[in-house]
Amino acid sequence: MAILYGTWRSRALRVLWLAAEIGLPIEFRRVIQAYRLDDPLADGAPLNTLSPEFLAVSPAGAVPVLDDGGFILSESLAINLYLARKYGPPFGPETPQEDAEMQQWALYGATSLEEDALAIQLALTGGAPAEDVAEEAARLARPLAVLNAHLGRHGHLVGGRFTVADINMAEIVRYAQAHPTLLGAYGALSAWLAACQSRNAFCAIWAEREKEPVNFA
Repeated sequence: MAILYGTWRSRALRVLWLAAEIGLPIEFRRVIQAYRLDDPLADGAPLNTLSPEFLAVSPAGAVPVLDDGGFILSESLAINLYLARKYGPPFGPETPQEDAEMQQWALYGATSLEEDALAIQLALTGGAPAEDVAEEAARLARPLAVLNAHLGRHGHLVGGRFTVADINMAEIVRYAQAHPTLLGAYGALSAWLAACQSRNAFCAIWAEREKEPVNFA
């Protein structure tokens, strides 16, 4: 059985969502981000991203990390693309062209959307007003319009069906949902995101995420 290191409140959620869609048994080992602990290096501290035991698996000290029978892979988008290829359609690629498109959208999300979307979430959930993230919201206008146009024509990112590409992108766009008005201007995108987040697999893993505390003593 593959092992996934991380927490529910991390990018491991993307991998857990895909695993739930596939019906893939996975051992989930909790590794807490060090910043969520008062003293991550204290004696008796729970396993965290600064623990020597975890750094032996992931020298970068970041979650999630997948151990698939001794094959170690980090970066959530790469993990999801790997698992989707391994277990195949409907969530993975059916052709080399679909494989390339799934990589394209993952890279587009990571380079054009995630940084600003995450900044919006962190600021607004921390109590900042929407005006404080006006620059980030403005920078997202073009990539969100690209997504909206594509989804308006095709319904999904790749192959006209729900795939790992939708999971990866939905989890990036989710960060921008903290903004009260930003996504409302993009009808096809908003409808697609709502459909993604209404799936049984997402609802199940989101319920688990909500049980996890934001910080650990």
